[in-house]
Amino acid sequence: MKKLTAYIKKFSHARICVIGDMTADVYVYGKPYRLSREAPVIVIRYDSEELIPGGAANTVNNLLELGAQVYPVGILGNDRTGSRLFSLLGAKCSTLDGIILDPEYPTIMKTRILAGDDNTTKQQVLRVDRDNAAAPSEEHQQRIVDYIQQIAADIDAWIISDYGYGLFTPKVLACLKRIAREKIMVVDSRYHMKEFKGATMVTPNQAEAEQVTGIPITDTSSLQRAGEKLLKIVKPQAALITLGNKGMALFEPGMRPVHIPVVGTDTISDVTGAGDTVVALIALALSAGAQFLDAARLANYAASVVVMKPGTATLTPQELVNALSTSSSTKQL
Repeated sequence: MKKLTAYIKKFSHARICVIGDMTADVYVYGKPYRLSREAPVIVIRYDSEELIPGGAANTVNNLLELGAQVYPVGILGNDRTGSRLFSLLGAKCSTLDGIILDPEYPTIMKTRILAGDDNTTKQQVLRVDRDNAAAPSEEHQQRIVDYIQQIAADIDAWIISDYGYGLFTPKVLACLKRIAREKIMVVDSRYHMKEFKGATMVTPNQAEAEQVTGIPITDTSSLQRAGEKLLKIVKPQAALITLGNKGMALFEPGMRPVHIPVVGTDTISDVTGAGDTVVALIALALSAGAQFLDAARLANYAASVVVMKPGTATLTPQELVNALSTSSSTKQL
């Protein structure tokens, strides 16, 4: 564990660029008090709400909480929600030069309604998404490419956080492909994973790995086949498939795959944003000089912390160090 702790101490030296779909996670809290007369639904009396950075912005938030210097790149609407999210990030982040505020782009929102009485855990009863999959204008695409090229020499690692909302146009992808040949690039992409051939590492969840490979993952054998096919299709230096409460599986070309079981209890409180935490830890660990297995182990420990927190969550370096005291093992598939 001393080796893993040593990597954590280096996180504050990392300079990480996060390129992706910045979203606002809005949580509305209330108390259920009767059935509606208008429809067979519960009426919830509003209590409070909060806005938390989500999507790529959650990855940024995780990196900031762990001490890294972060360069976010993305688009927000020049609306009330976008302005609030911009201010939240600006309170911690030293530069927001890579974030464009576009008056014609509605900020992506995921609004979750949670209900429960006092002294009880509030449960999510509804989620409302305001999506926007429109590609950025040519002007904004060029601004993104110019900014990426401007900071490239100063960046230790790049994170691709692709939720499928249109940011990764052919022009932006072409720029990133050139960078992927030279720097650490960790890819968390729902729809463009194949576009990042040769990336340092890809981190799909089970459903994403199944979609790319066409192999349903139902047991150890199918997991191994999917991982090996993923390496052939995307050609990363390593692939980490996250498996929810079954842990993670690490695949490297020419090596036996390794299963990393979940740390602590497999009873998960909330998986919202856990993938953002994983990709943040992978980038930080690789920047600190970790090998792929140690990076995956650190990501696994970090995920074990955030999934026990409600909603979109982050963790501190001390929480991660504390989590290392929990025993964890790995085994070959």
